[in-house]
Amino acid sequence: MSEIPGDLKFLKSHEWARVEGNGRVTVGISDHAQGLLGDLVYVELPNVGDSVEAGNAVAVVESVKAASDVYAPVSGTIVEVNSALADKPETINEDAYGEGWLFVVESSDADQLAELLAPDDYAELIEGEDD
Repeated sequence: MSEIPGDLKFLKSHEWARVEGNGRVTVGISDHAQGLLGDLVYVELPNVGDSVEAGNAVAVVESVKAASDVYAPVSGTIVEVNSALADKPETINEDAYGEGWLFVVESSDADQLAELLAPDDYAELIEGEDD
């Protein structure tokens, strides 16, 4: 199993959220999720300026096996997207917690971050899936 960075929060649906300060939250999918999906071939990102609600699907990652929705960890406005993924979706497979980030949300409700899983809780969740 891959290392899970300690500065991230997680959703049970395998998205990660990195709180950047200024209310901004960078979002991607976990290394575990990209491993389950396999080689990614397409990414559909939200548009800058889109309003998103926590728990709603806002992006899609597609592999040779399946397409999977990506859910917003917090409500707010999309302020940045990783447009480099359009040409290189495999970046998510190579660096899920770094260059493979998907989008940045300017959070409208910082309290929602408290509802996300801590790294240790996420590790327990995915270990339970492997049983």
